[in-house]
Amino acid sequence: MVRQDRWEEIRRLSDEQVPIAEIARRLDLDRKTVRRCLRQERWQAYQRAERVDTLLAKHADFLRERASQVRYSARVLFQELCRQHGYVGSYDTVKRFVRPLRAEQAIDEITQRRFETPPGAQSQIDWGQARVHFRARRVELHVFVLTLGFSRRSFYQVCPDERLSQFLDAHERAFEHFGGHTHEHLYDRPRTVCSGSNGGKVVWNTTFRAFADYWGFEPRVCRPYRARTKGKVESGVKYFRRNFLPGRTFVDHEDFQVQLAEWTTTVADLRVHGTTHERPIDRFARERDAVVALGGRPSFRLDAPCSRVVASDYLVALDTNRYSVPFRLIGQTVEVLQRDEQIRISHRGELVATHPVLSGKYELWIDPAHGPGAAARNARQRHSTPWPVVLDGHTALPDVEIRDLAVYDALASTAAEVRP
Repeated sequence: MVRQDRWEEIRRLSDEQVPIAEIARRLDLDRKTVRRCLRQERWQAYQRAERVDTLLAKHADFLRERASQVRYSARVLFQELCRQHGYVGSYDTVKRFVRPLRAEQAIDEITQRRFETPPGAQSQIDWGQARVHFRARRVELHVFVLTLGFSRRSFYQVCPDERLSQFLDAHERAFEHFGGHTHEHLYDRPRTVCSGSNGGKVVWNTTFRAFADYWGFEPRVCRPYRARTKGKVESGVKYFRRNFLPGRTFVDHEDFQVQLAEWTTTVADLRVHGTTHERPIDRFARERDAVVALGGRPSFRLDAPCSRVVASDYLVALDTNRYSVPFRLIGQTVEVLQRDEQIRISHRGELVATHPVLSGKYELWIDPAHGPGAAARNARQRHSTPWPVVLDGHTALPDVEIRDLAVYDALASTAAEVRP
């Protein structure tokens, strides 16, 4: 019996030119079963040959559809048949009909739990929530969890929310933690990943799809209402809640993350996993060389363009520093891209400014050709402590009036004459 998700996995591996023998080994199936699935144009549900009591024959379709919704309760099905469908047979007849359906479901759940992937093949990602106290204040935290499918080693990152920016940043922290990433990532269907499907095709979140392409991994999502197919990471979330949270106190977000990182290293990575019967850190030693190396690539956040509105002093901000654009663009939206130690600013697809990346903080880089030279004056007026201004690569000091010393001598003489 091959469920639909397993049939889809067979077809996907075949499309990647994986041999039948290797597919059978990975999925723990017989080669003949793999060949039969590849011959099928579409997945077909297994139909068990069954004898249906004459009184139940006309209700068989209803029972098959309704059974999973009432958790395969023969008693509930019997009551609904009698009340809504005029059934006059016995309860035992309904119970005999439901028994093989319940057994089939149990086999399916066991199959899902035993599904394994080779080293470096897949990660599973999910969010967990934690309600804790920071001193006397009760807060709800969101914990990003990424679990490597083969080693079961997990990465945990506390976040203030589950927005896309936090989601992508947590991914990159996980990549850095493991020294790379797997070829596939498996998700639920949150809006940060996709917005549903159209004709069976997943409609990806545009930014997330660009993130996946940038790092070179293939995102996959669970079928609707089948989130248990990523049970490895869900087990990691449960383990975090049951083993890390009880009995701990926290001061703030930073303290929570410090304790979480220490627990991950000294407890979670070193425990003997209940399924693999090995320590995750030991299995990771066999998975380390199979993950995709990062290759020194910069953060996606830095490499991806971001939108900025040009301020009244014709400057745009990026990472605390500000850079000039032509003053005619004041109030307009521009795209700012940091790449190869250079800031590139575009407006409606046209490159309007390039600047070197400033290494400090709260600095300005101004190209005199971009305006009448008012940016430095505006900066002094708007900030109690002026920002250092860079003009064509040279630091500009504030304008200081130079006076002849005779002026001060004359002022001193006048002050002496008016003294009593």
